[in-house]
Amino acid sequence: MNPDAVLAAAAAAWARIGAGLTPADRTALGEELARRRRAPGPAAHRAATERAAALLATGLPGEFGAGGRSVALPVADSGTVAGFTADDLAVLLLDGSPMAGPVLTAVRERLLAAPSVPASEMAGGESGLILLPAEDGRRVPRFQLAPDGAVRPVVLTVNRLLDAGADPWGAADWWLSPHAWLGAPPAGLLGTPAEAQLPDLARLLTEVY
Repeated sequence: MNPDAVLAAAAAAWARIGAGLTPADRTALGEELARRRRAPGPAAHRAATERAAALLATGLPGEFGAGGRSVALPVADSGTVAGFTADDLAVLLLDGSPMAGPVLTAVRERLLAAPSVPASEMAGGESGLILLPAEDGRRVPRFQLAPDGAVRPVVLTVNRLLDAGADPWGAADWWLSPHAWLGAPPAGLLGTPAEAQLPDLARLLTEVY
Protein backbone atom coordinates (compact mmCIF):
# COMPACT_ATOMS: atom_id res chain seq x y z
CA MET A 1 0.00 0.00 0.00
CA ASN A 2 1.29 3.41 -0.97
CA PRO A 3 1.07 5.57 2.19
CA ASP A 4 0.75 8.70 0.03
CA ALA A 5 -2.38 7.17 -1.47
CA VAL A 6 -3.83 6.54 2.00
CA LEU A 7 -3.39 10.22 2.86
CA ALA A 8 -4.80 11.23 -0.53
CA ALA A 9 -7.85 9.01 0.02
CA ALA A 10 -8.43 10.63 3.40
CA ALA A 11 -8.23 14.05 1.78
CA ALA A 12 -10.71 13.03 -0.93
CA ALA A 13 -13.29 12.09 1.72
CA TRP A 14 -12.19 14.53 4.42
CA ALA A 15 -15.68 15.65 5.40
CA ARG A 16 -16.41 12.09 6.49
CA ILE A 17 -12.92 11.04 7.54
CA GLY A 18 -12.26 14.14 9.62
CA ALA A 19 -15.53 13.72 11.47
CA GLY A 20 -14.53 10.20 12.43
CA LEU A 21 -11.25 11.21 14.07
CA THR A 22 -11.07 11.80 17.79
CA PRO A 23 -9.38 15.01 18.98
CA ALA A 24 -6.34 12.92 19.94
CA ASP A 25 -6.28 11.31 16.48
CA ARG A 26 -6.47 14.72 14.80
CA THR A 27 -3.65 16.06 16.93
CA ALA A 28 -1.42 13.07 16.26
CA LEU A 29 -2.16 13.14 12.54
CA GLY A 30 -1.54 16.88 12.41
CA GLU A 31 1.83 16.45 14.09
CA GLU A 32 2.93 13.89 11.51
CA LEU A 33 1.67 16.00 8.62
CA ALA A 34 3.59 18.98 10.03
CA ARG A 35 6.73 16.84 10.27
CA ARG A 36 6.12 15.75 6.68
CA ARG A 37 5.91 19.34 5.53
CA ARG A 38 9.14 20.44 7.17
CA ALA A 39 11.07 17.21 6.59
CA PRO A 40 14.74 18.01 5.86
CA GLY A 41 15.06 15.25 3.28
CA PRO A 42 13.34 12.39 1.41
CA ALA A 43 13.91 9.83 4.18
CA ALA A 44 12.32 11.98 6.88
CA HIS A 45 9.50 12.93 4.50
CA ARG A 46 8.78 9.28 3.77
CA ALA A 47 8.91 8.28 7.43
CA ALA A 48 6.40 10.98 8.41
CA THR A 49 4.14 9.94 5.52
CA GLU A 50 4.19 6.33 6.67
CA ARG A 51 3.46 7.26 10.27
CA ALA A 52 0.54 9.47 9.21
CA ALA A 53 -0.90 6.67 7.06
CA ALA A 54 -0.53 4.22 9.95
CA LEU A 55 -2.39 6.60 12.25
CA LEU A 56 -5.30 6.71 9.82
CA ALA A 57 -5.35 2.92 9.53
CA THR A 58 -5.34 2.59 13.32
CA GLY A 59 -7.78 5.39 14.06
CA LEU A 60 -10.30 4.42 11.40
CA PRO A 61 -10.20 0.65 10.91
CA GLY A 62 -13.62 0.68 9.31
CA GLU A 63 -12.30 2.93 6.57
CA PHE A 64 -8.92 1.41 5.89
CA GLY A 65 -9.21 -2.15 7.15
CA ALA A 66 -6.49 -4.43 8.45
CA GLY A 67 -3.00 -3.46 7.44
CA GLY A 68 -4.16 -0.12 6.04
CA ARG A 69 -5.95 -1.64 3.03
CA SER A 70 -8.77 0.66 1.98
CA VAL A 71 -12.27 -0.74 2.13
CA ALA A 72 -14.53 2.27 1.61
CA LEU A 73 -12.22 4.50 -0.43
CA PRO A 74 -10.55 3.90 -3.82
CA VAL A 75 -6.84 3.97 -3.02
CA ALA A 76 -4.53 3.96 -6.03
CA ASP A 77 -0.88 3.04 -6.14
CA SER A 78 -0.18 6.31 -7.95
CA GLY A 79 -0.62 8.29 -4.74
CA THR A 80 -3.50 10.33 -6.18
CA VAL A 81 -7.15 9.62 -5.38
CA ALA A 82 -9.94 11.44 -7.21
CA GLY A 83 -7.43 14.19 -7.98
CA PHE A 84 -6.43 14.63 -4.32
CA THR A 85 -2.88 14.16 -3.04
CA ALA A 86 -1.28 13.66 0.36
CA ASP A 87 -0.37 17.36 0.40
CA ASP A 88 -4.07 18.20 0.20
CA LEU A 89 -4.64 16.48 3.54
CA ALA A 90 -2.17 18.86 5.17
CA VAL A 91 -3.99 21.83 3.64
CA LEU A 92 -7.32 20.58 5.00
CA LEU A 93 -6.12 19.68 8.49
CA LEU A 94 -3.16 21.96 9.24
CA ASP A 95 -4.29 25.06 7.38
CA GLY A 96 -7.98 24.55 8.01
CA SER A 97 -8.53 25.50 4.38
CA PRO A 98 -11.12 23.92 2.07
CA MET A 99 -9.01 24.89 -0.96
CA ALA A 100 -7.69 21.44 -1.82
CA GLY A 101 -8.19 18.91 -4.56
CA PRO A 102 -8.00 18.91 -8.35
CA VAL A 103 -9.92 22.16 -8.87
CA LEU A 104 -9.44 24.28 -5.77
CA THR A 105 -5.69 23.74 -5.38
CA ALA A 106 -5.04 25.80 -8.51
CA VAL A 107 -7.29 28.58 -7.20
CA ARG A 108 -5.54 28.53 -3.80
CA GLU A 109 -2.09 28.71 -5.39
CA ARG A 110 -3.13 31.56 -7.67
CA LEU A 111 -4.56 33.61 -4.80
CA LEU A 112 -1.60 32.94 -2.50
CA ALA A 113 0.77 33.97 -5.31
CA ALA A 114 -0.65 37.50 -5.22
CA PRO A 115 1.40 40.01 -3.18
CA SER A 116 0.63 39.67 0.52
CA VAL A 117 1.97 40.36 3.99
CA PRO A 118 1.98 38.08 7.04
CA ALA A 119 -0.97 38.70 9.32
CA SER A 120 1.52 38.69 12.20
CA GLU A 121 2.86 42.01 10.90
CA MET A 122 -0.52 43.71 11.11
CA ALA A 123 -0.27 44.28 14.87
CA GLY A 124 -3.91 43.40 15.39
CA GLY A 125 -5.10 45.68 12.61
CA GLU A 126 -6.38 42.90 10.36
CA SER A 127 -10.03 43.12 11.49
CA GLY A 128 -12.29 43.20 8.45
CA LEU A 129 -9.52 42.14 6.08
CA ILE A 130 -9.29 38.96 4.04
CA LEU A 131 -6.97 36.48 5.77
CA LEU A 132 -5.82 33.47 3.77
CA PRO A 133 -4.35 30.47 5.61
CA ALA A 134 -1.03 29.28 4.18
CA GLU A 135 1.79 26.96 5.22
CA ASP A 136 3.67 29.82 6.86
CA GLY A 137 0.64 31.28 8.63
CA ARG A 138 -2.21 33.56 7.66
CA ARG A 139 -1.57 35.99 4.81
CA VAL A 140 -3.18 39.39 4.13
CA PRO A 141 -3.50 40.07 0.38
CA ARG A 142 -1.60 43.32 -0.21
CA PHE A 143 -4.25 44.99 -2.38
CA GLN A 144 -6.26 45.70 0.80
CA LEU A 145 -3.60 48.14 1.99
CA ALA A 146 -2.68 51.55 0.64
CA PRO A 147 0.97 52.23 -0.28
CA ASP A 148 1.56 53.62 3.23
CA GLY A 149 0.24 50.40 4.78
CA ALA A 150 -3.10 51.84 5.90
CA VAL A 151 -6.21 49.75 5.35
CA ARG A 152 -8.28 50.99 2.42
CA PRO A 153 -11.75 51.97 3.77
CA VAL A 154 -13.54 50.80 0.63
CA VAL A 155 -11.99 47.36 1.10
CA LEU A 156 -13.59 47.02 4.53
CA THR A 157 -16.97 47.98 3.08
CA VAL A 158 -16.73 45.51 0.23
CA ASN A 159 -15.36 42.73 2.44
CA ARG A 160 -18.38 43.06 4.71
CA LEU A 161 -20.69 42.77 1.72
CA LEU A 162 -18.81 39.70 0.48
CA ASP A 163 -18.81 38.15 3.99
CA ALA A 164 -15.06 37.76 3.75
CA GLY A 165 -14.83 36.51 7.33
CA ALA A 166 -16.87 33.42 6.47
CA ASP A 167 -15.53 32.96 2.94
CA PRO A 168 -12.09 34.58 2.62
CA TRP A 169 -11.18 32.57 -0.48
CA GLY A 170 -14.35 33.55 -2.32
CA ALA A 171 -13.84 37.19 -1.41
CA ALA A 172 -10.19 37.11 -2.49
CA ASP A 173 -11.18 35.49 -5.77
CA TRP A 174 -13.74 38.25 -6.39
CA TRP A 175 -11.13 40.95 -5.83
CA LEU A 176 -8.35 39.32 -7.84
CA SER A 177 -10.19 37.77 -10.79
CA PRO A 178 -11.12 39.72 -13.94
CA HIS A 179 -14.64 41.11 -13.71
CA ALA A 180 -16.81 40.77 -16.81
CA TRP A 181 -18.06 44.35 -16.58
CA LEU A 182 -14.75 45.92 -15.63
CA GLY A 183 -12.50 43.92 -17.93
CA ALA A 184 -10.03 43.74 -15.06
CA PRO A 185 -9.90 42.54 -11.44
CA PRO A 186 -11.79 44.81 -9.01
CA ALA A 187 -8.56 45.22 -7.04
CA GLY A 188 -7.22 47.10 -10.06
CA LEU A 189 -9.64 49.96 -9.35
CA LEU A 190 -8.34 50.59 -5.86
CA GLY A 191 -6.65 53.93 -5.49
CA THR A 192 -8.51 55.34 -8.50
CA PRO A 193 -11.73 57.39 -8.65
CA ALA A 194 -13.47 54.31 -10.05
CA GLU A 195 -13.12 52.48 -6.73
CA ALA A 196 -16.39 54.11 -5.71
CA GLN A 197 -18.13 51.58 -7.99
CA LEU A 198 -16.89 48.61 -6.01
CA PRO A 199 -19.50 48.52 -3.19
CA ASP A 200 -22.30 48.58 -5.78
CA LEU A 201 -20.69 45.72 -7.70
CA ALA A 202 -20.37 43.71 -4.50
CA ARG A 203 -24.00 44.43 -3.58
CA LEU A 204 -25.07 43.20 -6.99
CA LEU A 205 -23.25 39.93 -6.37
CA THR A 206 -24.98 39.42 -3.03
CA GLU A 207 -28.37 40.23 -4.55
CA VAL A 208 -27.84 37.73 -7.36
CA TYR A 209 -26.78 34.96 -5.00
